[in-house]
Amino acid sequence: MSAAPPDVDAWPAWLAVARRLDRRFEGHFVRASFDYQQPVSLQRAVPPRLRRPYAVKVGYTDWGLPGWPTLVCCGGVANTAMRFAFLAADLRREGWRVVCMDWLGRGQSGWLADGSEYGLPTYVEQLRQLIVHLGGGPVALLGSSMGGSAAMVLAARHPELVSRVLLNDVGPHIPQARRARRAQTLARHYVFRTPADIMRRAGAAQKHDGPVGDDVRLFIAYHQTRWSDEDGGRVYRHDPRALLAYQRDAARSVDLWDAWRALQGPVLLMHGLESDALTPSTLSRMQRGHALTLVHVPDTGHTPVLSDRHQTALIGDWLREPAPPACALCVTHAPLRRAWVAG
Repeated sequence: MSAAPPDVDAWPAWLAVARRLDRRFEGHFVRASFDYQQPVSLQRAVPPRLRRPYAVKVGYTDWGLPGWPTLVCCGGVANTAMRFAFLAADLRREGWRVVCMDWLGRGQSGWLADGSEYGLPTYVEQLRQLIVHLGGGPVALLGSSMGGSAAMVLAARHPELVSRVLLNDVGPHIPQARRARRAQTLARHYVFRTPADIMRRAGAAQKHDGPVGDDVRLFIAYHQTRWSDEDGGRVYRHDPRALLAYQRDAARSVDLWDAWRALQGPVLLMHGLESDALTPSTLSRMQRGHALTLVHVPDTGHTPVLSDRHQTALIGDWLREPAPPACALCVTHAPLRRAWVAG
């Protein structure tokens, strides 16, 4: 059977709603970029005679002003920078400069020359270069899922760049079986031919994100996708080779215990109580090895969106605390922001 034709008449209305939601953040951030330099040492699968350092544009959103204390946010394997818009807008009100980066091969960032170069070593180097570009730190660093893995490694290697770490439902160990399930979904090429199709898919992909309003889901789906004339619909805004590389990496579990043991400074860990990525045994081992602030998020899996006002307020309080306590607590859900307005 041939694919269903795109619902051309429905897309303008969907886009009008998405852009109306987008306008809520106008004037609160700027889009910026820097030239990331891919070193020869990370081109190991490329024949030696073809290896050369080369530049790739990295896009990021910048909320706040230079000179303000800085929080750098980096998302999961398929996230874009605008997923952090709600957290960034709330923290900007409190005098924080929040910088949210698109990983190479995603969002507004360029693509690497060879698909084999996508992987944790490159993402750690990308994060390091961003912080140096911003002035060299130290900065507070928030990582969701894969971004948390990169944050742990960078903070362990370069403690002079990172003052404290916030991990959004990620620890030093992620089971291989969980990664493999996620990789099977990510590595497929989706073409969304109707708004109903994209919202069904967004709802399924975000079913573990916790209680989130439809406007937030639409906002995230809008920024994660783009229109493709070749495909006749909206497709994910990423390099397919990056997600195929993740599928290869998912053949083994994440093991970053050495980086975890080397971490210095305060750590905040957001834990979705229904998460299959952050297991009870991993949590217990993390608490034995580091004094951390552990925050359980009910009715939520992997990973919290961090659009909830209670969650953003808690993160703001923790960032302001000079010496956050080692404790465990549960944060309740705030009422949904039915007419979300940036502060």
